[in-house]
Amino acid sequence: MLFALGAPALAQEAAQAQSSNSAQADDKEAKDLDTVVVKGIRGSMQSSMNLKRDSQGVVDGIVAEDIGKFPDTNLAESLQRITGVSIDRSMGEGSKVTVRGVGPDFNLVLLNGRQMPASSIEATNASNSRAFDFANLASEAISGVEVYKTSRAATPTGGIGATINIKTTRPLESGPLASFGVKAVHDTSAGNLPDVMKGSSWTGEYSGIFSRTFADGRFGFALTGSYQDRDLGYNEAGAAGGWYACPKWCGPLSQPGPAANATNPPGAGDVYSLPQNMLYALNAVKRKRTNAQATLQFKATDSITATLDYTFSENRIQQRRHELSTWFNQLATATSWTDGPVAAPITYTEAANGADLAMAGALFATKNENKSLGFNVEWAASDALSLEFDYHSSSAESGADSPYGSNNVIGTAAFVRGTTSVDYSGDLPILNVQLPAGMTQVPASAMMVTGSSFRNSYMKSNVDQGQVRGQFVFQNYSKLDFGVSHTRVKNRTAYNFVQRDDWGGFAGGAADYADDLWIADDMSRYFSSFSNSDSLFGQFFVFDFDKVRDAAIAARGGDAVPYLSPTGFTTDRRATETSQSAYAQWSNVWGEKMPLHTAVGLRYEKTDVVSRALVPIATGLVWTGSNEFSVQYGAPDFTELKGSYKYWLPSLDLGLEISDQVMLRASYGESIGRPQWNYIQGGQTIDSFAAYEGGTGNQGDPGLKPLEARNFDLSLEWYYGEASYVSVGWFRKNIDNYIGTSSIELTHPDLHTPVGGAYFNEAVANGCDPAGTDFRACVRQYIFTNHANDPGVTVTGLDQSGNPTGTIAGQPGDPSAVFRITVPVNKDSNMLRGWELNVQHMFGDSGFGMSANYTIVKSDLTYDNYNLEEQFPLVGLSDSANLVGFYDKGPWQIRAAYNWRDEFLTSTWDSWRPNPIYVDPYGQLDLNISYQFNEHLTLMAEAINLTDATMRTHGRNDLQTFLATQTGPRYMLGLRYKF
Repeated sequence: MLFALGAPALAQEAAQAQSSNSAQADDKEAKDLDTVVVKGIRGSMQSSMNLKRDSQGVVDGIVAEDIGKFPDTNLAESLQRITGVSIDRSMGEGSKVTVRGVGPDFNLVLLNGRQMPASSIEATNASNSRAFDFANLASEAISGVEVYKTSRAATPTGGIGATINIKTTRPLESGPLASFGVKAVHDTSAGNLPDVMKGSSWTGEYSGIFSRTFADGRFGFALTGSYQDRDLGYNEAGAAGGWYACPKWCGPLSQPGPAANATNPPGAGDVYSLPQNMLYALNAVKRKRTNAQATLQFKATDSITATLDYTFSENRIQQRRHELSTWFNQLATATSWTDGPVAAPITYTEAANGADLAMAGALFATKNENKSLGFNVEWAASDALSLEFDYHSSSAESGADSPYGSNNVIGTAAFVRGTTSVDYSGDLPILNVQLPAGMTQVPASAMMVTGSSFRNSYMKSNVDQGQVRGQFVFQNYSKLDFGVSHTRVKNRTAYNFVQRDDWGGFAGGAADYADDLWIADDMSRYFSSFSNSDSLFGQFFVFDFDKVRDAAIAARGGDAVPYLSPTGFTTDRRATETSQSAYAQWSNVWGEKMPLHTAVGLRYEKTDVVSRALVPIATGLVWTGSNEFSVQYGAPDFTELKGSYKYWLPSLDLGLEISDQVMLRASYGESIGRPQWNYIQGGQTIDSFAAYEGGTGNQGDPGLKPLEARNFDLSLEWYYGEASYVSVGWFRKNIDNYIGTSSIELTHPDLHTPVGGAYFNEAVANGCDPAGTDFRACVRQYIFTNHANDPGVTVTGLDQSGNPTGTIAGQPGDPSAVFRITVPVNKDSNMLRGWELNVQHMFGDSGFGMSANYTIVKSDLTYDNYNLEEQFPLVGLSDSANLVGFYDKGPWQIRAAYNWRDEFLTSTWDSWRPNPIYVDPYGQLDLNISYQFNEHLTLMAEAINLTDATMRTHGRNDLQTFLATQTGPRYMLGLRYKF
């Protein structure tokens, strides 16, 4: 596919092309960029180099031929090749970007210079993120991407890491084009699943572009589109329920039995962690992604050009999931430990008798849809004055794509688990479970449905933006860029769920379910990329979600309500941000022997915030399982809060042409990054799940100020060949108003917990020992046996050992429940700094070339693993590197690209507690080969994750595995025909 590289819209406003003599030649060179035709790997890398060289400030980019030639599945995979850009992966594919250590929520994404909305959904709550998900976009449908790393007055606010501008095809610039491509995709991960979950071995991808001009170039029409159908899988294992940070959350280490059962136990003053659970999960995903853009252009006169464009993307994902898990009581009977002061179990064992061996099944179905309609008029009013009007209305919407809801889980279990242990010494934790005497295989006759949760999450964001921009060129060829804009962002995030809390089983039990519902399998078969996988206890059952749902409804007398998510919402957060801005920026070139390019600007930004939130009102707390509590809710209600802020944001760019080949740059700019949506919500939300020690919740503040960043850049660039250069860059960001959270303990007077209540204390007085390994089970069985018909106690059935199961609700007179409420605050000021090293070299006319870059990012805002209190570090901070080698000569084009990202902090919470989650260092090798038969037909072959790299996350200690994830290589074979 061929595209032209046009001078970027933002660069035209805020940058001047470089020259060796005069500002007049400077303007001519910038205009000449419009006629550069990109062909092949070498040509596209040269064009990307020219973009960097000819821009004011620090700008990097990729043009479409370059994206098409990378073995990349979406734009995030392409962007990670740029110095300073790293990505988060989801389901084995690039999703969100971090730039210079600044996370996805604080990087602004534009489409043709316009601010884009972003939406996403979460599994068990309403989404809070402003981050743009690049997995929604196929790389084939985009003509170019520009990454602006320095602040400038002409750039919309919101990106303190970078502003990323996505460009679509303009027919009057690209000229006549027609091309169509097809790919066959073989994702090996889709076959590493049980037969009932496996997807298709091969799926198809289709893309095309058509562009034509008419009436002597006065009219232009362009249409691009792509459709991708992909089946994939990913399997994960670890303590997905999180880790208890001790002794804060679990008191002194409980170690019943002989002292010899604890090897190298944590010492006085050490912190240590205990697992909440051990889980293995298999995920089968079917994704259908559709992208399309249509553009009409009309050159009414030689000085007036109008453009109307529409962009559409849809990403539909259906995911089936099966789990094998065990839940712990944090009452170990045998352990071995790493050394302190931050200790983690090497092995962990708990005694159990007839406990649940849980095997949940899940069905997730979501649809993400993006739409953007824009209109633009450019008017060259005179030789000196040019004006531009631009308006767009864009939306991003994410929600359920199934009548069941967006995220639906049915718990099943066999109550046959005895003493359970986990070995954490390898990358993959190894589970061992003792079955009852004489049982070698978990029988299907023991399987039953337990609890369930059907959830409905929704998010929609709208952006309506009008901009007027202008440029005046003075007689001395200096330029004044100016503009005003009005932007309204409306965001809605909503959530509701219905949950059945029979995690301990219910009346009828296993007898209600036919044995042929359950299909026996071995979990160890699906983690072969980890060397120790064959030693884990892997007995589990998979099942058809719909059939088991029907059986559960029948077992409850036909009551389908618990197995269908509600259509209304109990959490509904709505925020409107209305911003007015104005800017002016003056650019000039000083001197001829060593021209100094300058751009000085000032931007004014004022934002008003109105936030309304419909939040559920908590009315009760129910003890549903040994470790599980459920919050009950009454009718929700709306609350409304307001806030506002305004800023003056200066910027300065300097570029000194030391010679024709060497450029020295210096930049200073101020920028802001707006808070996540939950931080400015208008009400308080109590989370639906609680733990034995209490619950959690959060509330927002619309008056919260955005992050303020003062950005400094220095860079030295040597362009020593037609497409070869070396650059070294230093940057520093001083960040004020860093948004953290503060936790307050709130005793809710209307929420009573049965822990410490009358029934509970009676159980303790009658022999339930708080130091015993089965203390909580003992209390629950006592209450079910002695108070089965009393207020708040509901007996639902018997477990495999004949013990009663059910729920226990807090009653008036019981202790008030304690909730840890998270509140956002502007509390920290700190800085991050780093280096960007880049080299690109062509080996003469041999056809061989390479590029390599390395990014170093440092900050004092790091996580202290020894500190058990809540912390507010920078998330996403890491070094990263790329190495690309290629051959481009004659009909052959071959590219091998390796990307590496060092360990980084991805979250400060795991499940319900303030704990760090780190992503291990990760490297991935991709390969792309193409052969051009003639000027029309090209054959392509691609390989993604060629070395079958696995991913892993961990907690305070490296052995605290949160999730170890296996995906697999993906291969593609395709043809592209250019007419």
